[in-house]
Amino acid sequence: MSTVVHSARRITGGEIVAGAWVLLEGGRISAAGTGSWSATGAGQEVAGIREVDAAGAYLVPGFVDMHCHGGGGGSFDDGDTSRGPLTHLAYGTTSLLGSLVTNPLDRLEATLRRLVADAPGDGTLKGFHLEGPFLAASHCGAHNPSFLAPPTVEAVDRLVEAGGGLLRQVTIAPELDPCFAVIRRLVDHKVAVAVGHTDADYDTARAAFDAGASILTHAFNAMNGLHHRAPGPVAAAFDSPHVTLEVIPDGHHAHDSMLRMAFHAAPGRVALITDAMAAAGCGDGTYHLGSLPVEVNDGVARLPHGGPIAGSTLTMDAALRRAVAAGIPLPEAVAAATSVPARATGLDGDGAGSLGVRSAADLILLDRNLRPHRIWQAGEELPGTKGQGQQDQPSRI
Repeated sequence: MSTVVHSARRITGGEIVAGAWVLLEGGRISAAGTGSWSATGAGQEVAGIREVDAAGAYLVPGFVDMHCHGGGGGSFDDGDTSRGPLTHLAYGTTSLLGSLVTNPLDRLEATLRRLVADAPGDGTLKGFHLEGPFLAASHCGAHNPSFLAPPTVEAVDRLVEAGGGLLRQVTIAPELDPCFAVIRRLVDHKVAVAVGHTDADYDTARAAFDAGASILTHAFNAMNGLHHRAPGPVAAAFDSPHVTLEVIPDGHHAHDSMLRMAFHAAPGRVALITDAMAAAGCGDGTYHLGSLPVEVNDGVARLPHGGPIAGSTLTMDAALRRAVAAGIPLPEAVAAATSVPARATGLDGDGAGSLGVRSAADLILLDRNLRPHRIWQAGEELPGTKGQGQQDQPSRI
């Protein structure tokens, strides 16, 4: 049955629109508007459509997480394509890229082939991101330094082939690719190149962006910081209008003031990410990130014995709430969790991150506390979300 969600406060295009409605048919948004809804645009009511009264709740696109290593106890590095996506879907992430950490090239190839065979790009898992092995040893963070490798055209050709068309993003330290041949090769393969885990200075990062790199992996982390005489990769990204800056708004990876700085310096170009590892949606304990053990205490993931931060336990709804609490206007924060990452990774071409007509029918109703109240993916409401199969309505906000 088709569904119309009406009487919502739609957040899209940088503004909040009251009295909004969307019609979901065949896994897509087939019509949208404000006021009295109509499937045809001519004012007539249509039989056989299930009505959902949003009662003034916020209506936003399904979240898009372009950097996620796992969740629910599962990790993409272990070939698990179910637990992570299902865990994050329950918090409103309807599209994500499965991120892999550094491993030997042969193992990365084999893992990619196994993941592609299990996840053909539909559902929540829309593709993959290689966060290694082409990283700087001095900024490798929670990546096994023994497995780091220099970038070569031959290596990326092998990885792209193993990705079967689902490899969407690769992080690289550009100083390891001095002529930017690897960056250009990945761009030719239509793979987004991210600068990250790098010792690059401003000039090198800016040159890499000019060569086609278009993302900064978790800005401020695993790179040289901002300095008034040595501004580093973050400033290079600020000064490159086509570059999207990932940020992890968990209060541990970057101070809220730096989050505000990024949104101010790069409006419309900041993407909220989780960088979540297997512990997301679970409790404290011992986990693994690739080949390395990770200790999670009070929700913070680190390598043992006070080692570096090893991803996060964040979910995208919590990322949105943290950004808003830090002072980011709600429409900007929603865009950073939806349309901005979708555009950066090409998922907007599949209809992700938007509430426009012909977009994927992936949407969320958020309550006054910005918690997911009801979630739809491809036009189907998730079982167990409030109101599924019931007559009760969310309280007005």
